[in-house]
Amino acid sequence: MTAVTAAHLADPSRIGPLGLPLAHGVGSRHDLPLSPFYAYAGAFTALLFSFLALGLLWSSSRFRGDLSGRPLPAVLQRTADAPATRGALRLLGAATALVFLLHLLLGPDDPDRNPAPGALYVLLWVGLVPASLLLGPVWRLLNPLRALHALHPSRKPRPLPAALGIRPAAAGLLLFTWLELVAPANTSTTTLLIALAAHTAVQLLGAARYGDRWFAHADPFEVHSSLLARLSPLGRRADGRLVLRSPLHGLDSTPQTPGLVATVCVLLGSTAYDGLSDNPRWITTLQTSPLGPVPTATLGLLAAVALAAACYGLCAGALRLMNPGLTTPLTSFAHSLVPIALGYLTAHYFSLLVTEGPRTVIMAGGTDNAPSPAPPLGPGGLATLQIAAIVTGHVLGVVAAHDRSVRLLPPARAVAGQLPLFALMIAYTLGGIGLLIA
Repeated sequence: MTAVTAAHLADPSRIGPLGLPLAHGVGSRHDLPLSPFYAYAGAFTALLFSFLALGLLWSSSRFRGDLSGRPLPAVLQRTADAPATRGALRLLGAATALVFLLHLLLGPDDPDRNPAPGALYVLLWVGLVPASLLLGPVWRLLNPLRALHALHPSRKPRPLPAALGIRPAAAGLLLFTWLELVAPANTSTTTLLIALAAHTAVQLLGAARYGDRWFAHADPFEVHSSLLARLSPLGRRADGRLVLRSPLHGLDSTPQTPGLVATVCVLLGSTAYDGLSDNPRWITTLQTSPLGPVPTATLGLLAAVALAAACYGLCAGALRLMNPGLTTPLTSFAHSLVPIALGYLTAHYFSLLVTEGPRTVIMAGGTDNAPSPAPPLGPGGLATLQIAAIVTGHVLGVVAAHDRSVRLLPPARAVAGQLPLFALMIAYTLGGIGLLIA
């Protein structure tokens, strides 16, 4: 699917294999063989069946969070935690970052010949999704800024304010998605160097003040990776033991930290805007807006994030009204939005990763104008994958929300009390599918 954003309209010369800015897939969603009726009906049926089955068969909480998991062999634990392993991973991250920087500084200012834009928008941003799902919070181990900070660690770091949470990372994710989806010339080496310099300065200054704990709260890629890693079968128990566990147990262990809702809503809203960005009506709006395409697209992105947050906020308010004893509805159920965000990310970025990812690697090896591999799925297969990803994400969200409901709410209200959440899941599902087939 080809994303057409303000950047396309502002700079038509940038059209190329990576799209403008970096097409989020191949082909066009509007050509996918999707029947709106069957897509909506199937999604609604799956959610309704899940909700009813959970209400009948799932009467007590089954998830144990970071107390769950089957321990892996001790030799694997020792290898994973060995200083040599962690040092090698940190060195790998630093070396990769250096190659990326050299391409920005010395390579041509052309995304068809320079792999740096693809490395950022495809290999890092999109590639972190499957990497984190399979291996856990990988960016924490690879983060080159942690390696830089380790050269001159803070001698007397200040404690992080308790109210800070991961709000800085939410702001960083919003800025990055603006760069990816809205900013003009966003594949230009100059633009990327400026963005890289700003990101590096903020992260290193924060780490100098608060120590390396700053990265876990403020680095958008690290927080993004760590959040998705909650759905990885590979995790750690509260005692630090490396374990294999059900992804839903890992999801249940998501900390209810300030900024969690904002972070997930940025992921939901920005992906929704990506889906809207190639809608012909939205393209016409950008072309005819008196504000200009970039300001209009910026407002559109902010509106999409605000809408995702407002829907969840209304849901939390309804939960509080229906369940007066529930004091923290916003954070108590925010973890259930993570699989929904994952479903959206998979639906929107799968074809981009499997086509532009290999092409970027080929370019990094010295081949200019490397052709994009043929997509592994035809239009029918891609359509099926996209719908399945969105519906599966929402079903997992329903399961996570139900388990939390039966834990927090009185038994007599455990099912009826979560009706606002179920309504929210339906709204998100229908909206997500609508963006695919509109």
